[in-house]
Amino acid sequence: MSKSKLWILAGLLAFCTVSLAVESGSYRLLSVSDSEKLILVSQIPSKTKYLLDAASAKIMVDEKPAEFSQLKEFSVIQVKVDLRKSNRNGVDVDGAALEIRVSNAESRK
Repeated sequence: MSKSKLWILAGLLAFCTVSLAVESGSYRLLSVSDSEKLILVSQIPSKTKYLLDAASAKIMVDEKPAEFSQLKEFSVIQVKVDLRKSNRNGVDVDGAALEIRVSNAESRK
């Protein structure tokens, strides 16, 4: 196998390893902190809880851009999550919300 093929294979393997930390799914929204832009969610159906940094998340409600404060109106959200433990302002978080979507009015509280 040539060197270029080995580099391409190594690059693909590295990309796949990094991308495994990012997952999407439905979550129950348990709490929203406006001041720190943190959300506490519970994965559906496993009920695993995550505290997520949502400060830089893209937020969409019914396919339209929305404000972080609007999330309080909903109980079920779809989140693309990067699960990497970190510390934000003295609070241990489980990861970062990259994208938050609310697709219909049924998920309103």
